[in-house]
Amino acid sequence: MRNKKCTSLFLTFLIASLTITPVYASATQKKITEAEQQKTETQSNLNASQDKISSLEAKKGDLEGYLTELNQQLTDLSKNLSDLQEKSDAKQAELQQIEEELDDAKARREEQYESMKLRIQYMYENGNDSYMTMLTEAKDFTDFLNKAENIMQLTKYDRKMLDLYKETQQEIEDKEAGVKKEQEALEELKQESMDKQAEVSDLVRNTSKQIDTYSSQIDSEQSAAKELLEKVNSQEAVIDSLMKQQKDEEAAAALAAQKAQEEAARKAAQEAAEQQAAEQSATQGSSQDYDDVQEETPSNTETSQESTEQEDTSSDDSQGKYLGRFRLTGYCNCALCHGQGYTASGTVPQAGRTVAMNGIPFGTKLLINGGVYVVEDRGVPYGNVDIYHDTHDQALSFGVGYAEVYQLN
Repeated sequence: MRNKKCTSLFLTFLIASLTITPVYASATQKKITEAEQQKTETQSNLNASQDKISSLEAKKGDLEGYLTELNQQLTDLSKNLSDLQEKSDAKQAELQQIEEELDDAKARREEQYESMKLRIQYMYENGNDSYMTMLTEAKDFTDFLNKAENIMQLTKYDRKMLDLYKETQQEIEDKEAGVKKEQEALEELKQESMDKQAEVSDLVRNTSKQIDTYSSQIDSEQSAAKELLEKVNSQEAVIDSLMKQQKDEEAAAALAAQKAQEEAARKAAQEAAEQQAAEQSATQGSSQDYDDVQEETPSNTETSQESTEQEDTSSDDSQGKYLGRFRLTGYCNCALCHGQGYTASGTVPQAGRTVAMNGIPFGTKLLINGGVYVVEDRGVPYGNVDIYHDTHDQALSFGVGYAEVYQLN
């Protein structure tokens, strides 16, 4: 009967110890799941914000390149307009000189015209008399022919001069028309250049405004992204805290279960000793012997209990605070592992010493599989210990494992 009672008591403690962990784990795990869902949503919003920033920066970059081209066009147009203005000024000076030459030609034409008009009028009015006068006044026929030849040469000269004047006047007029035409063409080019310059200036203003708009949108998105990043970091900290809490609860539950089992075993041993003593007393039929056994048994039991407690205390002191069963991974300082050369605490990582872990202060010593490590880096959530290795191959070879983790300080 006593054996059944002892077994029942032991099973009761065992069942109680085994049911403690799921209750704590279920409540904390629910909080962790909710926190991870919130973090996932925030991270999604952060990714969308960062994508939008990248898109805006790309558009802004394109516009800045376009603005550079427009400014170069403005520079070229200004230089071209300046060149056209110089050419126009030169043509204007040339036109003024041609107009002066034309005025001189007109003046000479008037002089020639007046001279020719007087001679023609004189010849017309005194044509016959002139010839008769030349004949009568001529010394001889040869002199008469010479005078007649002179009159003819003078007439030819007048006609030649008149033709030359007409040619000169026509040349000047043609040149004047050509210069005016060139000047008009230059004015048209100047106007086109000015119109183009005004068009490009409008494009520059509008492009600059669009760049300013993108810059404002980028600043706004960056501010939102910063808030989301801070929120993600805060949510990660909450998750790390909850995971640490879960591990602490698991460790506490495991310790409670261990103590419950030890208590059940102690009581079972005590009841077994009492039953053995009772059986011996009944067999010997001596009340005195039974009393001796009763006095001795509790003493032995208490001694055994004290010894067990001392062993437990000694074991707990030697191994430190039990944190729980953690996932173990490996990493190194390469780009694939996102190494930075230094740890998050500012130390140089060292194989066999450095581990990365969230939720634990830097400098905390951990006992893992008989080895002592120091928390000097971050990057993994609480519940995971990332152990540093010298090479990437060593980190890959380490793989993934699980171990009991104790905190030594």
